[in-house]
Amino acid sequence: MATGNIFSNTTQALFYNYKQLPIQRMLDFDFLCGRDTPSVAGIINPGSEGFQKLFFGQEEIAIPVHSSIEAASAAHPTADVFINFASFRSAAASSMSALKQPTIRVVAIIAEGVPESDTKHLIAYARSNNKVIIGPATVGGIQAGAFKIGDTAGTIDNIIASKLYRPGSVGFVSKSGGMSNEMYNTIARVTDGIYEGIAIGGDVFPGSTLSDHVLRFNNIPQVKMMVVLGELGGRDEYSLVEALKEGKVNKPVVAWVSGTCARLFKSEVQFGHAGAKSGGDMESAQGKNQALRDAGAVVPDSYEAFETSIKETFQKLVSELTENLVLLKVEEGKIDPVTEVTPPPIPEDLNIAIKSGKVRAPTHIISTISDDRGEEPCYAGVPMSTIIEKGYGVGDVISLLWFKRSLPRYCTQFIEICVMLCADHGPCVSGAHNTIVTARAGKDLVSSLVSGLLTIGPRFGGAIDDAARYFKDACDRGLTPYEFVEGMKKKGIRVPGIGHRIKSRDNRDKRVQLLQKYAHTHFPSVKYMEYAVQVETYTLSKANNLVLNVDGAIGSLFLDLLAGSGMFTKAEIDDIVNIGYLNGLFVLARSIGFIGHTFDQKRLKQPLYRHPWEDVLYTK
Repeated sequence: MATGNIFSNTTQALFYNYKQLPIQRMLDFDFLCGRDTPSVAGIINPGSEGFQKLFFGQEEIAIPVHSSIEAASAAHPTADVFINFASFRSAAASSMSALKQPTIRVVAIIAEGVPESDTKHLIAYARSNNKVIIGPATVGGIQAGAFKIGDTAGTIDNIIASKLYRPGSVGFVSKSGGMSNEMYNTIARVTDGIYEGIAIGGDVFPGSTLSDHVLRFNNIPQVKMMVVLGELGGRDEYSLVEALKEGKVNKPVVAWVSGTCARLFKSEVQFGHAGAKSGGDMESAQGKNQALRDAGAVVPDSYEAFETSIKETFQKLVSELTENLVLLKVEEGKIDPVTEVTPPPIPEDLNIAIKSGKVRAPTHIISTISDDRGEEPCYAGVPMSTIIEKGYGVGDVISLLWFKRSLPRYCTQFIEICVMLCADHGPCVSGAHNTIVTARAGKDLVSSLVSGLLTIGPRFGGAIDDAARYFKDACDRGLTPYEFVEGMKKKGIRVPGIGHRIKSRDNRDKRVQLLQKYAHTHFPSVKYMEYAVQVETYTLSKANNLVLNVDGAIGSLFLDLLAGSGMFTKAEIDDIVNIGYLNGLFVLARSIGFIGHTFDQKRLKQPLYRHPWEDVLYTK
């Protein structure tokens, strides 16, 4: 066991198994103490690498994340404390790996329930290699104004109330982490505060004992007195009794062993810690308290009197200092009370400040179509359960997420028909071809899908918006088909939605016919579609393949859907066309086919595609 300080205001730790809150509490304590460098040098998260963003005061810092203990130790050779937040199942193995690193001197094991045989093995290795274990089942420890482990001492409010942001004169050691928080506050009320506090943990076999730390405190000049809080069960306190009897401790020790109420029970009682089990007289709180009292420790008659005993012992040391100063002799072991300082305020996290009403913060994203903050997600205010219970289809979901309203069923069914008709158009069109080639190159689904989607544009599937835009403008202005087509020709613009590479007057596109039939049956008005048909009649007089294609049919019919539903204003319809909603239908629909082609090629285990030479014209 080490014989003096194990921490300082430059101590840095490696933190095993990323936990945001305990690490941030350590960094907040660093800032409170005025440390120049963060106390967490690196984080170990098995299987992960990179950085974690946290705050050091108001500054956001990136702490490296390493995938192994060995890598972290090599990257941060000055970090000599290992804080282990692993579960009880893996705590022993990871702690042993840390102890075997030459740079690690102190290992704190937070987990409860570590097998006793594993703990004994860890203790034996640590003692033979002059290393320190704190725990298992510990909250850790703290050196005031210098360094703290994880959640030790609790909240910032408790740390400030306990004056832990600067060193005092008391060395404190306890089995209980929870009681440590209370005792830090108690000691701060009646003394100048603690210099260092350790919670050794409540297991039957702690990695370091109460006496280990008392003997260490005895060798630290800044520690003028010690406070010890034990508990019934086990015999750890007797090693402190022996040290006191042998004169190894020359500073005042105020001690109390909790659990005196155990005698009120008729049978043996197991308290909170694994080691806190009422047994024979020697393991009882009364037996331990008397042994400590007989050995020379200051032991009160009850826990209620513990605070008074600490206060009286401290005041005696202060008065002895005053007497020695009068005699011009300052003796080691007497206390010159610490001059109080004001710690800097810890910046408050934004979300906490917002909830408390202290600040107003602008949002960065606006969402009006969905909300996942309640018990279930909502689409445009409609709960997911309602969507399922009412038997809504894909068209209804699109109407909620795209148009922010529940459209009539004939409208949502038309949307579904468009999706079905446009889902695929064979493997030879450019989008499907690109998808197939990419899939055969061994790429993943998303890459294959995106390669196909990137071909969508004015010449492939992206003309629906333009068709709707031009047909609407011409129809609303009352242009004849002749005026419309010839006007477009003068501008050098092909009429979107008109023309097909394969289909013609005598070989009509079946998809267009199906859409037109549905609209005639269900739509209250087909004004824009009829205008598109009149334009087709004129263009067919010029060339046999200038037929209304599926882009033109969807574009014109969607105008009829929006106008005929009575649910959209003229400005909203213009927005829908200009934003690109209608092309979105083609993108959504064709994604189904592209995904299918990707799966098809993967399923068939097709090799890398190479275009045949004979299909290329090589020329100079």
